[in-house]
Amino acid sequence: MNTLTWHGHSAFAINSQNLSILIDPWFDGNPSAKAAAENISADLVLVTHDHGDHVGQALEICKRTGATLGCIVELAAKLQSQGLPDSQILNGIGFNIGGTVTHQGISVTMVQATHSCESGVPVGFIIRLPDGYTIYHSGDTGIFSSMALWGKLHKIDLALLPIGGVFTMDAAQAAMATMMLRCKKVIPMHWGTFPALAQNVDAFKKELDKLELGDALKQVEVGVPVGLVR
Repeated sequence: MNTLTWHGHSAFAINSQNLSILIDPWFDGNPSAKAAAENISADLVLVTHDHGDHVGQALEICKRTGATLGCIVELAAKLQSQGLPDSQILNGIGFNIGGTVTHQGISVTMVQATHSCESGVPVGFIIRLPDGYTIYHSGDTGIFSSMALWGKLHKIDLALLPIGGVFTMDAAQAAMATMMLRCKKVIPMHWGTFPALAQNVDAFKKELDKLELGDALKQVEVGVPVGLVR
């Protein structure tokens, strides 16, 4: 069975057929994380952008475990300059928006995100596991109309969406994004970590209920694995 573990903020671990995928692995300094980076293993590490609360300990984890890094070309070059060999980077140099790469049976499509960063541009990922289960991690983003296209192009089983506001979508935008994506389930992320962010999911649940999407909400606890089933 596929499993997913939320490590707080936007950090997730996905396990499928003995493969471990990490997304935005911020552990050290993350007030909501219950695990330390030194205890985390991975086969594939995906990073949406270079802000510290997202790139986190990606470099250290890849160096220690031999994991492969997946990210946009400019961020790959930055981490390569910090000692990560190109043999540990997807496609040798990273990839870009619209591109799809496959790693050990896992398909990863890079899509745009509306945010800011220094290395390239921020992105999201649509991840298709070997059994077809499909996950969309939006990264830090505001809502944008192309999300409706992902709902048409990909049968998204689970969306991981920010709801904290200030730096990303708020609850109302995230609920609308859920509708546009036509995903079966949604897990809210990027909330509660800092005082400026929304501190709970209550507003998100209310907004989903307004759109008659309340059943789509999947609430998870930090550090507790949950099964991913259709």
